[in-house]
Amino acid sequence: MKRLASLLTLSALFALAGCNTIEGLGQDIQRGGQVIEDAVKKK
Repeated sequence: MKRLASLLTLSALFALAGCNTIEGLGQDIQRGGQVIEDAVKKK
């Protein structure tokens, strides 16, 4: 469990570092949501 928490924390850190700004993070989340929405519509 401790290993999983560490992995999730590191993943979140890298994701935030890749965005550079809160605006970038919002855009990334929006794109992710759009991909999921498109996948659901195709089914």
